Order: sequence, then C-alpha cells, then structure tokens
Amino acid sequence: MKFTFDRDAMIGEIAIAQEIISTKNSGSILSNVFLSASNNVLTIKATDVKVSFQASVPVQVQEEGSTTVYCDKLMGILSALPEGEVEFAQQGGDGTQALGVIIRPMDKKIKFEMRTMSEEKFPEVAVSEDAPYFEVSAKEIKEMIAQTVFAVSSDETRYFMNGVYFEKKGDLLNMVATDGRRMGFSSKEILAGVADFPAAIIHPKVLGIVLKHCPDEGNIQMAIVDKMVFFKFASYSFGAALIDGQFPAYERVIPASQSHHFTVAKDELVAAMRRVALMVDKKAGRIYFNMEPGLLRITSRQSELGSADEEISSDYEGEPMSIAMNYRYIDEPLRVLSGDRIAFEFTEEMKAVTMRPEPASHYFHIIMPMQKEA
Repeated sequence: MKFTFDRDAMIGEIAIAQEIISTKNSGSILSNVFLSASNNVLTIKATDVKVSFQASVPVQVQEEGSTTVYCDKLMGILSALPEGEVEFAQQGGDGTQALGVIIRPMDKKIKFEMRTMSEEKFPEVAVSEDAPYFEVSAKEIKEMIAQTVFAVSSDETRYFMNGVYFEKKGDLLNMVATDGRRMGFSSKEILAGVADFPAAIIHPKVLGIVLKHCPDEGNIQMAIVDKMVFFKFASYSFGAALIDGQFPAYERVIPASQSHHFTVAKDELVAAMRRVALMVDKKAGRIYFNMEPGLLRITSRQSELGSADEEISSDYEGEPMSIAMNYRYIDEPLRVLSGDRIAFEFTEEMKAVTMRPEPASHYFHIIMPMQKEA
C-alpha cells in the first residue's frame, strides 16, 4: 500500500474521523481509522460502533491496499508536517519486521513510522446505498438541529430522551428534544413529495457533526430504515443506530394558550444575562425573572458570596410576577434564537414558559420553572 496526498486536504477528513472516535486507547481497533487505497481514491472509515463515518478522497495510488492506524497520532503527525504532498507507504509484514507505515513529506527530510493494526479487526461500517434516501435543504435541516440538539437529556437512565425526535406529519418535519425540564421544538414544511418514514430518535453526536460540517448550500440526503439513520453530503456518508424507546408525548407539554406575554431586545437580554450569571449558584443555576409593567428585572444569588440585579426595558403590561428558572435553559436558546427581540409567554409562576423569537418563527423553547428559594 502506497499513495501520496495533499496534506491540507487530508487533515479535514481525518479531523472528522477523530470526532467520531470516542476511545483514546491506542490498543483498541476503535481508536483507529481505516484507510483503503485503490483506483486513485482513498476511502476513510471511522466508527464508535453507534455512529460511523465514511469519506472518499482523491489521491495518487502507487500500490493498492488497506490498513488501520491510530487516529489521534495520525492527526498529530499531519498537523506537524509542512504544507504540500505527503507519502504514505506500508512496510513490513514479511516476518522480519512489524507491520507499519512510513509517513513523510515529498520535499523534506522528515519521516514518521507508525505501527498499524489489521483491517480485518475493524468493525463493519454500516452503509445503505439502496436505502430510500430523500433530500432536504441543508440550511433548513441545520437550523432545525441547532434549535433542538442542545436540549437532549444526558441522563442515561432515561435513554429514550438521549436523542432528537424526528417525525413526519404530512409535509412537515418535526424535530423535538427534551430533558424533562425544558424542550426545544422546530417544525418546517420541507418534506413535500417525500414518502412517509417511521418516527425516530436520532443520536445527538451524528446531528452535531452534520451541523458542524454540512455546508449551508444545496441539499442533504437522509434515510431512516432498519433502526438506522443515514446522512450523505459532499463526499461524506454518516450512519448511526437509532435510539430505541418511546419518546415522551411532547404535544402535552406545549401550552394551548398563555395569558401573559412580554418581549425584550435580544442584545439587552444577552448582555444582562452575561452579567447576572457572574453571581449564579453554579449547582442550582437559579435566576429570577421579575416582571413589572414596562420592565424585566433579572436577579441571581450565589450562596454567601452575594447577588446580582439588573433591569432592562420590556413591554410587559400585567400584574407584577416572579418566575425562577434555570439560567442555562435561557442562555442556550439565546445562542441560536434569531431576530432582534425575544418573546416570553406564561400563565402562572410554576407553569411552562414559552421562549421564542418575535415575530414567531418555526421554532420555540419550553422551560419549566424552578421552585423559588425560601
């Protein structure tokens, strides 16, 4: 096995493989990236068993073959090499020396040697070329992922909330994520002409990678079949096992109507939250929204260290009310909400609060209030 490649082009592909790989044990095949060179194409594969990645990169192949190498070390070597053409050559395996590879730039006297592991030990990467793929706008699916993926639960005992729920309703694609105390919801009419597919709970890792690496232009291909989800864009293919289980009946959480409403300037809210957060008790994360006619007062306390208090203007017109909420449940949606003004809708101090852009868009966030401190 011997081929040459452009160092800068290869770094981007190996970086994605590195994101997929979850173990850093150099003795584990799951820490390795699979490389196969033939017909002037290098196929790259990586997996953590649940999520898999495959890419094809044009290279100059002198000798065909395949192997696996420790991904983190390969990435370190590539990052350290100067720009330009690099040679990757397999050696050994003849009984006189251990099987390995030599990596060296074509015009510099630099040489790295790496041990390899047989590709026969590498897990089968799920592919489904014949799956019923459908196309959706890359920009729109990325917007929907951004509005939901951060609300996924990290509690593994509630595994059915450890992913983002995908469902098709007519021409609508609904995406929902919740940890039981907050919920992100997004719905867009982007499935016109797409055949029905079963509702699915998709692992946030693969969605995060799609969000990071998929370009805004053009379409992305998706398929949900046989307890797997597949994504294809550019020269990349991703597959992920679906999370088994019954997703909560999220519709019950969405308030049919809410009697109180106010809006605030997004930039003022972001700045106030940043300052008030300096005195938030990190364990509890509790802050208070105190609503009075014409203003919103945000307060926080950090046990014995002190407190923070800031007022910003709002268009609230109701009776004075105070709601305790988790700081993070407001801060995370703020990072992805668009528009110049943010709306909050609520009914009572201990009932669901809806947070959304003003004017309303295709998404919103539901936050359950916290008990107030005594």
